[in-house]
Amino acid sequence: MNEASEMLEQATDTALPERLSRIDRVAVFLMLLSDDEAVGLLARLGPDELERIGASMCALGEIDQGAMTEALDDFVSESSREVITGQDRTGQVRTLLERSLGPTKAESMMLRIEPDARPRTIEMARWLAPSVLLKLVEDEHPQVIAALLLLLDPEPAAQVLSELPGHIQPGVVERVASMGNVSAKAVAMIDELLSQRIGASFGASALSVGGPREAAQLINLAAGEVRGTVLPAIAQRNAPLAEKIEEELFTFEMLFDLEPKDMGVVLRDVESEVLIDALKGISEEEREFFFRAMSSRAADGIRDEIELRGRLTRSEVDAAQRKVVDLARKLADTGEIILGGDDGEFV
Repeated sequence: MNEASEMLEQATDTALPERLSRIDRVAVFLMLLSDDEAVGLLARLGPDELERIGASMCALGEIDQGAMTEALDDFVSESSREVITGQDRTGQVRTLLERSLGPTKAESMMLRIEPDARPRTIEMARWLAPSVLLKLVEDEHPQVIAALLLLLDPEPAAQVLSELPGHIQPGVVERVASMGNVSAKAVAMIDELLSQRIGASFGASALSVGGPREAAQLINLAAGEVRGTVLPAIAQRNAPLAEKIEEELFTFEMLFDLEPKDMGVVLRDVESEVLIDALKGISEEEREFFFRAMSSRAADGIRDEIELRGRLTRSEVDAAQRKVVDLARKLADTGEIILGGDDGEFV
């Protein structure tokens, strides 16, 4: 912007050897910018400068590639004489991010990009499982919980919210909706709180990452024949670990891909109470995968039982779903059903 202003200050009506006058080059340069950028520059000029530039814009007519190149070359030439100071560069970047993202998201982004910033517990918290985060903040004031959720990615934040006690959830959501800006002081306070809670409640173990479930997720998402080659190789070196990974490979969501006949075989051996708890934690649309394998009367009965069932914790739902998955795995191992497009023989 300073370069463009200098071009304007030095501009004269005397024609240069090139095709365009200095004013014409400035006019072309401004027309190459976005409207907002051009307005920002024009707002800094005086009436005489605006009149001359405006007249040039109107008189130029069609602007070809050569004229645009000439205007840009002049800008580059002027820029080569300048030096952009590095003083308070971090502050400049922070200001730009705050204007474009808002204070809260800008603070989170600065934690990632600021060269000399110390690691923040908030940034590490983004890698923790929602169940771990829940234990860190479930006893805090709803205002604190709401502020933390706003600093997390939407999916883990939503899971933390869903596992909070029911009487706390409305207050947290209300504060999320009405909070507005989260000050840097509040971010620092949350950072300190998380640091204390991690140390007091879990020690270093809370920051550990990886495990059989994470390994299974990688295998399930990987393309090609990773599943069929990786687990046998691991089993040769560490059979118990391979078995744990295999247990995590089968997810409850895989049951949605079963044919109704195979689903019926699974449901035949699932206890009613287990099925109700397992279906309680999924949407109505997802439940239809199970109901289609039942008689209308049986499906209606399960629907009624789900409605009558009280609130369940996420852990209770997960335990019930794991029982259904374990049963499906056994049926796949014996060849009674096909689960996950494979015969279940991994190790």
